[in-house]
Amino acid sequence: MTSDSSPQPISPLRARMIEDMSVRGFKEDTRRDYVRQVRAFAAFIGRSPDTATAEELRLFQLHQTQSGMQPPSINSAVSALRFFFAVTLDRPDLARRLTVVPYPRRIPTVLSVEEVTLLLRAATAPKYKAAFATAYGAGLRVSEVVALKVGDIDSERMLLRVERGKDRHAMLSPPLLELLRAWWREGRRRSLLLPGGWLFPGRNPVEPLSARQLCRVVRAAAQAAGITKRVSPHTLRHSFATHLLEQDVDIRVIQTLLGHAKLDTTALYTRVANSTIRAVTSPLDRLAQLIDGGPRPEA
Repeated sequence: MTSDSSPQPISPLRARMIEDMSVRGFKEDTRRDYVRQVRAFAAFIGRSPDTATAEELRLFQLHQTQSGMQPPSINSAVSALRFFFAVTLDRPDLARRLTVVPYPRRIPTVLSVEEVTLLLRAATAPKYKAAFATAYGAGLRVSEVVALKVGDIDSERMLLRVERGKDRHAMLSPPLLELLRAWWREGRRRSLLLPGGWLFPGRNPVEPLSARQLCRVVRAAAQAAGITKRVSPHTLRHSFATHLLEQDVDIRVIQTLLGHAKLDTTALYTRVANSTIRAVTSPLDRLAQLIDGGPRPEA
């Protein structure tokens, strides 16, 4: 018995939603996630989502909460369903029924400069060492690292062109360029880097290294380096931003380098920048003499 490998036809409703997202410049990952969220809602109500009622939307969110789904995941579904109802169906009345769940943002895990050094030393291959250094040295997201192509390196202007996620130019430091060149020489010697191809190819050079594989390699390197913190490629991005802040780089410059749309997102790193915290004078310091029995401070 042979299986039919032909792709399943896309319903007109899903095709229209995909078209609506494409017109607005949504990235492929976002389009895929939005479609998945709407499909989950359709499975919950047991019929086409364009026939949904406000009560079913309420019950769906209740179901998500009761099943233990975390607020970020619930809010991701809210974004997808709001787009579907407000844009694709032109039903803003239903979109307004969806509730965003507030939640406190966790302080990100940050590595010290010494820990980053240990992690780079523990990289098992030039490709991975260059990928780690790119995430840390340029502050890229894991999806941006694996999507880089050889042609994205601009060694004359010392920039990296980022076309995945938030399109922008990222900084290319001389040490990072040297690591990338070392990997380029090794990759060319082993016929892993194709002309115009991926900077960090997967096992099949035609395909890029997967984000999942890069995460696995980072965790393995952290364990080998004796780092007990929970480490991922995004930890290197967090460390990039925090270390720049500790070097007194303007927070708006860091916002641009990270590709953050809102300054509030970047401001989260002020909560973990140790030198910034240490540089602030506590009001208790002004009372030190009074506490010790010295003269009262002048008003």
